[in-house]
Amino acid sequence: MKAGRYTVSLHVLGWFRLDGGAMFGSVPKNLWSKLMPVDEENCIRLATRSLLLEDNKRKILVDVGNGEKWNDKLRTIFAIENTPQERLGFSREEISDVLLTHLHFDHAGGISEFSPEGTLQRAYPNAKIHVQRANFDNARAPGLRERASYLPENVDILLGNETNFLDGDVEPFPEVRVKRVDGHTVGQQYIEVFGGPQPILFPTDLIPTSRHLPLPYNMGYDICANTLLEEKKQFLEYAIEHDAIVVFEHDPDVAAARIHVNQKGHYAVKEVVEF
Repeated sequence: MKAGRYTVSLHVLGWFRLDGGAMFGSVPKNLWSKLMPVDEENCIRLATRSLLLEDNKRKILVDVGNGEKWNDKLRTIFAIENTPQERLGFSREEISDVLLTHLHFDHAGGISEFSPEGTLQRAYPNAKIHVQRANFDNARAPGLRERASYLPENVDILLGNETNFLDGDVEPFPEVRVKRVDGHTVGQQYIEVFGGPQPILFPTDLIPTSRHLPLPYNMGYDICANTLLEEKKQFLEYAIEHDAIVVFEHDPDVAAARIHVNQKGHYAVKEVVEF
């Protein structure tokens, strides 16, 4: 898809699973399970979908999935399946910039890898990494609720000149805007590509799947539900006003859609958009 100066494509870096109850918070299972298939361990299958923006100067990858640094036990618990690099349509070496929405392992786990000698190294060797300073600080000293999501091997690797720490709502690239939101985790940022006839929005875990569009459908992982509800409402009103294309990072089958308010008064998919 062409959006202003960029050619925009979507890439599923892999798959994993999380507990369905945690993914839908206070919504009862007899409601959310009608929207999302659940396995025998009450888990739902989720994608790690990345946005790739290309112009004549840069190849910008937004989020990098779970990565490969998993022992057998955790790989089984989370049912991690990564897409082979040769099937993604781009090489890590050609990525000029990695824009991380936040440093939870399912968004930033692929930022580092083990070398053949067993040492930790950056997985995108030629890329400048862009992340909110507040999220980096949060990830280096996470609270008890988030300790399992912020792993040191995905955080400490960002120390150095190759990382650009962002502060709040800025435009790190032409026709690309980031907006800080704090309801899911402190210092998360969602992405807007605004150069085309309608913006492309990448809400990351503000709205992880199309099934999370109704305001009450939020995650138990969210650090502050009240803050998230305000941020989510503002985001959805903006998306509708501007007829934006919303890309869902974790949705297993609906990659992108335009949004409306349905007959029941809920935010919902208006039409699925194909890239």
